[in-house]
Formats: sequence, C-alpha cells, structure tokens
Amino acid sequence: MSDCLFHMVAGAPHPVAPFSHATEVAGWVFLTGQMPTDPEDQDAPIPADVEAQTRRVMDNLILVLEGIGLGLQHVVSARAFLTHFERDYATMNEVYRSYFPADRLPARTCVGVTGLAVGALVEIDMIARRP
Repeated sequence: MSDCLFHMVAGAPHPVAPFSHATEVAGWVFLTGQMPTDPEDQDAPIPADVEAQTRRVMDNLILVLEGIGLGLQHVVSARAFLTHFERDYATMNEVYRSYFPADRLPARTCVGVTGLAVGALVEIDMIARRP
C-alpha cells in the first residue's frame, strides 16, 4: 500500500478543527466534511437557511476537489448530516442533486444529528477515486 497523502488546499475554507481537507491513499481520496463557511472570510456569518448552506458546502467541497486535481465526477460516495432532518431533508436533496448529472449520483447516506460545528444546519463529506 502506498503512503497516505495529507492535503491542505490553498483557497479552501480554513478548518474549524484539527484536520486535513483531504487524505489520499492508493487513489482513494477522503474529503473532510465541509461546513457552510466562506473560504474568503472565515469570520463571516454562515448563511441562515439550509438551501444557501448546502450550496456553500457543495462549493467548498468543489474547491477541495479542484485543489487536488479532481472534480465531482470522481466522487463515489457522500455522507450528509442535517441538524433538522425532517424540515431540511427535501431542500438539501434538491440543492445536492443539482450538482450532479441525473445518471451519475454517488452513493449517499444522510443522517440526522443533534449538532454540527459553527452552528451549521448541514455538513457533507465525500469519498472520491482518482482515475
């Protein structure tokens, strides 16, 4: 097995805890769950609603992927975490789905949680495979 690479991506959001933006081993890339934080201003307030937060989270994940030479087409699995599952599930799904072609949706799990960092309503992590 090859050595693990630890990726910190310039221009991606500042981590809210001690972690790498992504780790990579044997072509598998594990992206840390992204928060709806502004990559250009870590002190900016996060968006108020789950629609805007989901867009920011997905855009942050794209920044990380692009920073290591990948894109959403390389994502094979995702996990989404929602603090208000019943209320926000449909809206989050609508936004999430808009980022992928209808016939290229990654495997996914969605979990309701009691809280997320920075008071976020949604967090999403991903696993990608380098071609």
